[in-house]
Amino acid sequence: MAIASTGWYVVEAFVTERGASADLEQTTMATALTSQDVHHAWAALAGDVRTAVLLTLRNERPFGSHVPYVFGSDWTRAYLHLSRLALHTQHLLENPQVALFIAEPDGPEKNPLALRPLNLQGEAAILSPDAPTYDEVKRRYLERFPQSEMMFGFGDFALWELQLADAHFVLGFGQSFVSTAPTAARWVHQKVERPASKKA
Repeated sequence: MAIASTGWYVVEAFVTERGASADLEQTTMATALTSQDVHHAWAALAGDVRTAVLLTLRNERPFGSHVPYVFGSDWTRAYLHLSRLALHTQHLLENPQVALFIAEPDGPEKNPLALRPLNLQGEAAILSPDAPTYDEVKRRYLERFPQSEMMFGFGDFALWELQLADAHFVLGFGQSFVSTAPTAARWVHQKVERPASKKA
């Protein structure tokens, strides 16, 4: 296993091994994964991938934007630094429902059908500078994105807190897991519900 740092904590990351002449990937992940295994995997993904797709609603249709982010102590809280001049921020001011999509980057040596995606759904709210967590979130955000320091002096920018309620994480074929905010540390293997066959 490899060690990866998210900027918030250090986690063990699952790594992919490839033989010299192998066409198929063999992973170090066991078939039966525990909640801790899945936690390590999503935290490693969040540590490796610093930008996500923010999905807002525009005229009741999904609208995607590329955004830098940081997580709180688990996946149920994510933080963005957004300008109110941006379309996605205007959407959030009208409708706070939101999704955050994080995916393993593609590459020539990878199978694009086996990349790890993490889907999170919830609502967004501006994080007030008077909030007890504001200074810590700002510090951690700038630790990860020092280029953003100047933007904290712009009047149209604000920190937003994504209050995420549901998570869906795919770690490979047949390895889909779901979690909810009340039990954020518990990941449950998602069973495929096949449609009932119609009788002739």
